[in-house]
Amino acid sequence: MTVAEQTPHSHGVVVPDASRAEWFTSFDVDAFEVPSGREEIWRFTPMKRLRGLHTGVEATGTARVDVAAAPEATVETVGRDDKRLGTAGTPADRIAAQAWSSFMQATVITVPKQTKASAHTTVTVTGPGADKVAYGHLQVRLEQFAEAVVVIDHRGSGVYADNVEFVVGDGAKLTVVVIQDWADDAVHVSAHHNKLGRDATLKHFAVTLGGDLVRLTPTVTYGGAGGNAELLGLYFADAGQHLEHRTFVDHAQPHCTSDVTYKGALQGEDAHTVWIGDVLIRAAAEGTQTFELNRNLVLTEGARADSVPNLEIETGEIAGAGHASATGRFDDEQLFYLQARGIPEQAARRLVVRGFFHELLAKIEVPELRERLEAAIEVELEAVGV
Repeated sequence: MTVAEQTPHSHGVVVPDASRAEWFTSFDVDAFEVPSGREEIWRFTPMKRLRGLHTGVEATGTARVDVAAAPEATVETVGRDDKRLGTAGTPADRIAAQAWSSFMQATVITVPKQTKASAHTTVTVTGPGADKVAYGHLQVRLEQFAEAVVVIDHRGSGVYADNVEFVVGDGAKLTVVVIQDWADDAVHVSAHHNKLGRDATLKHFAVTLGGDLVRLTPTVTYGGAGGNAELLGLYFADAGQHLEHRTFVDHAQPHCTSDVTYKGALQGEDAHTVWIGDVLIRAAAEGTQTFELNRNLVLTEGARADSVPNLEIETGEIAGAGHASATGRFDDEQLFYLQARGIPEQAARRLVVRGFFHELLAKIEVPELRERLEAAIEVELEAVGV
């Protein structure tokens, strides 16, 4: 297909067109217009609930970052001038650029080459507090042929925007689990920049449960052939929550693979989830294999799920590409099957939801974390008597 050109705005700001191949990126927040909410990238987001993140609100507090690192990993607190920062990707929207312009210190976690971490690393991010605003920056680096599991756990209150970088070196293997377990008042907008080296492997798992508004945008780019990215997501929205996930996989290298699977459940009045899945296969990316899937289970009246898979292909020399999306209520046949075997309706409904999420939860490699998330889902179900 032909890629359209970017259109410059009347006062110099570049406005991105529909093609992700020409999506505008910049570290300069002033290069982006203040969004109105009518733009494609923002059309599902309730702008008034962003608490000014999109208009340049200044920081009024700080988020606390605590790291329990594997013995083999090093942890550094660095200034904005550290040359490693920004190497995984460039902000593609105004809030990400604002977060880049506003953080004062960054946390950098490094696993040295040819080293397999003997334990997982946990990063706990605690919000700045009710009615306070903070910006942050985190980078996880795996050097050549390193292996590690990293858990990033978000808690507390406040308004927080950040950029998170995952730099996965040649032949390295990184598993990351990102948990949004915020208090009910929290707002979190986060851009994840994933850069994979030659033959590198990434498993990126996003779990979103808490917060008033959460907007997560994971982007994957490949720096060499043979990269493999798996993006997984699990989310559960309650009444009034807005949980938004926008994935983008940019295939610009040959013989790379990507697999995106996100599943969500919704319950309660005005519960709203958004999943936008973008995959771009550029002309040079011969031999690409990619698939993306989104499933949503609506448990009560008044909840809404938006799901938009997008696939853009610039070469016919690929191994395979596809996408699928579905949103629905309980499967009556499943419920009937379980009830016919003597299982009460409420217990049957719980079994259906557990089965819906089981495929994803089984892929979490940290047992205590998997058990915690299973318990959290049970709490969600108890809230409305499912």
